[in-house]
Amino acid sequence: MRDFMDEQMEMISTFLEKKQYTNLRQALTEMNEADIAAMLSGMDEEQVKTVFRILPKDLAADIFSYMELEQQQMVITSLSDRDAGHLIDRLQADDAADFIDEMPANIVKKILANASPDTRRDINQLLQYPDDSAGSIMTVEYVELKENNTVAGALDCIRKIGLDSETSNICYVLDPSRFLVGTVTLRRLVISDPKAFIEDIMDTHVISVNTLTDQEAVARQFQKYDLTAMPVVDNENRMVGIVTVDDIVDILQEETTEDIEKMAAIVPTDKPYMKTGVVETFGKRIPWLMLLMVSATFTSKIMATFETALAACASLSFFIPMLMDTGGNAGGQASVSIIRALSLDEVEPGNVPKIIWKEIRVALLCGVCLAVVGFFKVWLYDRVGTQVAFVVSVTMLATVCCAKMVGCLLPIGAKKLGFDPAVMASPFITTIVDAISLLLYFQIASHILAGAL
Repeated sequence: MRDFMDEQMEMISTFLEKKQYTNLRQALTEMNEADIAAMLSGMDEEQVKTVFRILPKDLAADIFSYMELEQQQMVITSLSDRDAGHLIDRLQADDAADFIDEMPANIVKKILANASPDTRRDINQLLQYPDDSAGSIMTVEYVELKENNTVAGALDCIRKIGLDSETSNICYVLDPSRFLVGTVTLRRLVISDPKAFIEDIMDTHVISVNTLTDQEAVARQFQKYDLTAMPVVDNENRMVGIVTVDDIVDILQEETTEDIEKMAAIVPTDKPYMKTGVVETFGKRIPWLMLLMVSATFTSKIMATFETALAACASLSFFIPMLMDTGGNAGGQASVSIIRALSLDEVEPGNVPKIIWKEIRVALLCGVCLAVVGFFKVWLYDRVGTQVAFVVSVTMLATVCCAKMVGCLLPIGAKKLGFDPAVMASPFITTIVDAISLLLYFQIASHILAGAL
């Protein structure tokens, strides 16, 4: 696939250099819109502008919807006011609204002033919904039917407006008050009697979401019911748009990226890595690094408190990294498992007793295994006394148990308080577990090695 794309890119570049615009136009019309957008991302501004000037208007709009935001802005500012308005008119309403939402005010004013009244109405409707809600990602372009339509009439309707709709595979049946009463698939229409009425063949068991439903919840509904499109209704159950599976794929990518960044202690960004500058990347990373560094003061304080114990038995200090690393890893395992379960609605805050009981048993099994291996490692390999080896092994067991509890309870607590559980991931938990493991270590050492210390 990569070789094919390289060949296509070379061919397009050759046509541009030799100014063979007829051949270029012909070649582009035979290619996939997403592939063309990917190739344009590797071209300079003048080449991109040239390509857009020779493309058919409908194809240009399709390619525009796949382009990166920076290139979209460059293209739209290079067009005349009239051409910019026409380009936006040809976009699907949800794509146009997403683009408008990211543009500076002067560009928005220029675009909307030259767009059609219908386009302006649709864009304004979509922009009124909160970010990350079903209303903000839906499109208002869909095929609607009436209950008293015949199958033949419904097919005529699809022929007229199907090309301008996001999808015609599923049609939505509305009553005179625009309440959603059913759906009918294109397949069902094709195989039904042309004289049959829609109310007799439609599916009345409709799964829909509210305009204010969070986009992650919408994605879970798609996964649960294996849908390709889902109707969106307002608070009075009147249909206002649809969400399609291509939107859901984008949402899953965005939400997964955001969770990964939060779990790595990075402020989320909506830009690709290569599009983010050094200063901006620094700004996204430094807040959490600063917080985690300052929070490590507690660890230093604990070690300073037990400085005398460390001086009396210097070998204790050798095993601090092993205990802290193991505790952090154990807590990280539990937190990742719980964060994932929370994001998939597999668990909820009400399941805390069951979660604790499960994690206690897992922690004991893991802790005992690590303690036994740790004892013999410290005793035989590091060649310290049995008392110190025993201190290390007991601390290992206690640290793992505490780390598992912290790792599973903090994400649940964050969820309960309305925060994203992904914030309570490995970096944050490791800092807490480090402090706990040191306290446990020195307390256990103080009791077992009381004579030596």
